[in-house]
Amino acid sequence: QVQLAESGGGLVQAGGSLRLSCAASGRTFSNYDMGWFRQAPGEEREFVVGISRDRVIYYADSVKGRFTISRDNAKNTVYLQINSLKPEDTAVYYCAARYSRAWNGRTVGDYAYWGQGTQVTVSS
Repeated sequence: QVQLAESGGGLVQAGGSLRLSCAASGRTFSNYDMGWFRQAPGEEREFVVGISRDRVIYYADSVKGRFTISRDNAKNTVYLQINSLKPEDTAVYYCAARYSRAWNGRTVGDYAYWGQGTQVTVSS
């Protein structure tokens, strides 16, 4: 089992920045691919960005250029830096993990472990 705990969400004005963190425990973090998803009210959970065990990064087209993912295996933590926030970025952001695979995980079904989510609200 892998336990995930997100933090760093909050209320921010449009144009601002946030850094979300996801702390993992339970297994060898470096063996896992990690992903960030988000879910806006009334919408399905959508893929945002992923980082593989080997630090290959893959973004959703909608967030390229504003979102940056990174991982610190020594701290068992993955980060999501969000810049130039827009009101449409308002959502609950979820961290996800899966034992490393050969393909990029871009769907909810690709990941076995999930955090509880952290709310990001962007005011205009």
